[in-house]
Amino acid sequence: MKTLLVCTSVSHGNTRRVAEAMAEVLDARVVAPDEVRVAELSGYDLVGFGSGVFSQRMHRDLLGFVRAVPRPSRWSTQTQTQTQTQTQTGRAFVFATSGLPELAFAPFTRPLVRLLEGRGFAVADTFTCRALDTWTPFRLIGGINKRRPDEDDLTAARAFARRLGNDFATAA
Repeated sequence: MKTLLVCTSVSHGNTRRVAEAMAEVLDARVVAPDEVRVAELSGYDLVGFGSGVFSQRMHRDLLGFVRAVPRPSRWSTQTQTQTQTQTQTGRAFVFATSGLPELAFAPFTRPLVRLLEGRGFAVADTFTCRALDTWTPFRLIGGINKRRPDEDDLTAARAFARRLGNDFATAA
């Protein structure tokens, strides 16, 4: 399984650490959005998209990269018995780190999942974990989650990646 992780990690390297833990398991390449061309995504069986969370949103660089992915062509071939529409771009997953917990009624990963689905990706799952956050007002007290992601978080990221890999192998 050929896997790529597109990761925006700008504040403390938290998301990059999670991406690298997943990459160990998936034998994947980790890149920033500006290090890969959108056209290259089609050469991968599975693509992970991740960033830190800023004001309950994924990073704008990652969102901009995904918005640059062309929407799938929707062509129809009609015969007397069949209509066929091509919409699948590939398989994907979303991962994020944040200072505050993800809200069940408004997960911060949901907009990126929907954006990816609108670009033809089948999103397998999402992974989130807490991480150091020094955004104001937390900066005044030196930040929150000062030792995260910790080894337990990275172990959970590896387990998530292992499950994705197993699910992919089973489906193939």
